[in-house]
Amino acid sequence: MTAQRRTTAANAKSSDRRQSLEPGDSPGLLLWRATLRWQRLMAATLRPLGLTHVQFVLLASLWYLAEVTKETPTQRRLAEHAGTDLMMTSQVLRALEGHGLVTRTPDPSDARARLIRLTERGAVLATQALALVEAADARYFATASGRRTIIEFLRELSEAGRD
Repeated sequence: MTAQRRTTAANAKSSDRRQSLEPGDSPGLLLWRATLRWQRLMAATLRPLGLTHVQFVLLASLWYLAEVTKETPTQRRLAEHAGTDLMMTSQVLRALEGHGLVTRTPDPSDARARLIRLTERGAVLATQALALVEAADARYFATASGRRTIIEFLRELSEAGRD
């Protein structure tokens, strides 16, 4: 490489660094911080109920499918609705079944599939958890109401509640 090319390459790298966003202006970093803060809030909200966030997501999704759409979903349908990995969904459902919150029975129309149902205890816990999570979400997202740009929104969410 010639001296001129090395100088041009060095200037380009220097220029890239100058154009780089400050951490407080990076949408990705702000989203990461906001997401971490939200995840901590969800964990703290669900802990008294003995649920993890993914257990809640599956219980809430199952409650919705059963109560609102009147479905008795298979594990695959529940995973699709919740946006979760099928293998992980199966593992979490086994744990929920062990806690008496759901039942998994063979699907008469497909021997490989399992139909998922909430137990009475699971339905009660799902509605309690939904109320708590919705209240926590309302408090969390209220911190950024009235903002005009996504950057301001994410900045406020990521910085709110810092001590």
